[in-house]
Amino acid sequence: MDTRTIYELMIVANKLKFEELSEKLENFLIVANASWLKTHFSFVYHSIYKHNKFQNLEKFCNDIIAKHPSIIFESTEFTSLPESALVSILNRDDLQMKESEIWDYLIKWGTSRNPTLPEKLEEWSDENFTTLKTTVQQCLPLIRYFHVSSSDVMDKIKPYKKILDKQLWNDLKQYLLLPDRPVKSIILPPRLILTQELPARINEPFSTIINKEHTAIISSWIDYQPTSYSSRNNPYEFQLILRGSKDGFAPRTFWDICHGHANTIVITKVKGTNEIIGGFNPLAWDKAKIGDMDTNKSFIFSFKGGNIHNSILSRVQNSKYALFYSGLKDKWGPWFGNDEFIMSSKVSDFTKDKQNQCYSPIDNCYEESSDRFSIIDYEVFKVVKKSI
Repeated sequence: MDTRTIYELMIVANKLKFEELSEKLENFLIVANASWLKTHFSFVYHSIYKHNKFQNLEKFCNDIIAKHPSIIFESTEFTSLPESALVSILNRDDLQMKESEIWDYLIKWGTSRNPTLPEKLEEWSDENFTTLKTTVQQCLPLIRYFHVSSSDVMDKIKPYKKILDKQLWNDLKQYLLLPDRPVKSIILPPRLILTQELPARINEPFSTIINKEHTAIISSWIDYQPTSYSSRNNPYEFQLILRGSKDGFAPRTFWDICHGHANTIVITKVKGTNEIIGGFNPLAWDKAKIGDMDTNKSFIFSFKGGNIHNSILSRVQNSKYALFYSGLKDKWGPWFGNDEFIMSSKVSDFTKDKQNQCYSPIDNCYEESSDRFSIIDYEVFKVVKKSI
């Protein structure tokens, strides 16, 4: 029985009020099929709130959102998020977002539910503010107002002060001027930055695919160096953004997590050959854009069998077609050049249906590679200059 069938069986058991069976199936999915849940995150997340029963799955999803809030907040479905779901997310102390950004998204969510509100804020009446306040009233107490910078309070919160209780707004103004003076409003604690996870990762390898020697070679390609950097004098740090075996192998997951990140390296490990194939994109990945992207600094590469002494580098030849951002982001992930290096899947899983491609019809720089292949794992790193 495949995972999708188990999930549907859980839904049916819940509808028939077979609560014990439903809960067992729910826990089985979390323990044994976490990768599938991550791959089909959007479907699962909206489904559990539609049925409003699966508390364990809700926590599983909210744990992911807390670490990767862009999955929901930057998705096209954000404004259709049920109020109960938004409340559940905003309740999280470990939500990894600036409080002012959370406020912006709350206003976006509230105004989208009232399409008759004037587009220009200066045209709003008191009745319009009351309408918005009524819509977001369950979420307003969850904002950590006293941990918003003074500039953001004035630029972002003040224009909407009429949706706040007068006491809260007065206390907030006083706090900005006299932070040591007590206020009547409840001051919620700041969101927790997840630095406590770092010690557990110290002994973990930074990558499951490449090593420091690989990064040194790739860094030298970025800087157009005639000879490779050594692992000791590499001027760049490779910061992990995404790992398929951890975050999921769906194309949409790539776009949700990597959105907005520039200067990135995509690394794949080919199933069956252990060849490493990758590409460098100096531009920001943007899930809202569609079409060809122009840059003369991108390149693709391979390490045959993963061997650092058997590498192939192919720099972009036509900058106008250096990368392509597909409009079908549930099927296509990173796409370099004219089909030279593409990650894609018809079944929303890069490891499954051999739709990934590495082929160069012009210079045959990958003539020994499999034309189409599945992968064992893939990673995306942000390449950052080390501080001196």
